[in-house]
Amino acid sequence: MELNEALVDKLANLARLHFDEDGKKAIREDLQRMIGFVDKLNELDTTGVAPLLHISNNMNILREDIVEGSISSAEALKNAPVHDEQYFKVPKVIRQQ
Repeated sequence: MELNEALVDKLANLARLHFDEDGKKAIREDLQRMIGFVDKLNELDTTGVAPLLHISNNMNILREDIVEGSISSAEALKNAPVHDEQYFKVPKVIRQQ
């Protein structure tokens, strides 16, 4: 695939990027290396190779939900600087306009 300056300019425009001449040269070289890598991969014979969807055969390994101890509301509120019978009280952070 030919990677010319017009294509680099088009890609930069689509990505809303602006490059000086040195930057364009560096981007063009990077893109050329990426295309070369993909071309190299296309040389491989992948007939009979199933697509890899997951790295391992293990899927959705979840732990059991175990109810563990927790503290009561009264204990939680005990260390709060400002509270009422049920809730922590905090300063208002949203202003109405």
